[in-house]
Amino acid sequence: MAETFHYPPELFELLVETIARLNRAKKGVVLFLRGAGVADEDLAEVERAVTTSPSSINKFEIVRKVLTKVNARGDSGLRPRREIIKRVVEFESFETCWPEDQMKAKGLVASVREAVDAKDSFTRMRQERDAEREATRAHQRAEQAVAADRRAKIEEVNARLAALFGMGDQPHERGKLLESVLNDLFNAYGILIREDFRRKDPDTSTVLEQIDGVIEFDGAVHLVEMKWLNSPVGIGEFFPHLSRLFLRANARGIFISSSGFTEPVVKECAGALAQKTMLLCSLDEIVMLLQRRDDLISFLKKKSHAAIVDKNPFLHILS
Repeated sequence: MAETFHYPPELFELLVETIARLNRAKKGVVLFLRGAGVADEDLAEVERAVTTSPSSINKFEIVRKVLTKVNARGDSGLRPRREIIKRVVEFESFETCWPEDQMKAKGLVASVREAVDAKDSFTRMRQERDAEREATRAHQRAEQAVAADRRAKIEEVNARLAALFGMGDQPHERGKLLESVLNDLFNAYGILIREDFRRKDPDTSTVLEQIDGVIEFDGAVHLVEMKWLNSPVGIGEFFPHLSRLFLRANARGIFISSSGFTEPVVKECAGALAQKTMLLCSLDEIVMLLQRRDDLISFLKKKSHAAIVDKNPFLHILS
């Protein structure tokens, strides 16, 4: 039995009735209990009574007095409590009982087994429920830890992005830092595949093209271009990125600009949607998304659906 607590009343009474009938003599009852590991001090009173005045106590009283003491113990009584149960449920030599007690003893042992099985089943179910609750709590704690880590990363990105607005005299450095900041933002949401990379000619090592980042969401790979310019992105800055998409099957594109896009770029992008999906995004929208703690993936999905369904590559979601 896996029971680690005290005997409940119904089991206690069953044990009193059973153990008393499993042994013919009073000394046999004491020996049964001693063999189960009951402490000498818990047996002393009944042993004295059996030795000095055996008629003053019967077998049932012996068991009741001893089990009451064993049951009152804490951890020190755990082993004998378990051993007493074990000895009863495994008892098979009923010929040692008084003939008139044999059938009743068999029935009592069966009842103890049923009580133990029921208790063990209840204990197992309780343990399973406890394990399930603990697994749920552990999962919730893990999710909370992941969410807290994401919030910390996003707050860091927000601070780094805000610092870029003070780098007006360092446009080149600011542009490179913007790539790093936004790639870290994508990474915080678990959608970054690869940061900026260059594709080189295998023979000459000449850089053939450079891509600021690659992400995956909404079931598609997106090539990302980021520009921090003093004026809206024009056709000259836009076409190289659009060309990269046409060189790759099933690739989509995202263009993020700090200063918006010219009207020709928006029209050209809309016209290309029949063949390639391109999303246009302003840096102001990213800033607002961070300030409002909105979800980046939902934000990008709304823009993607607008481009595909409504043929609108520059949906203004946040302003």
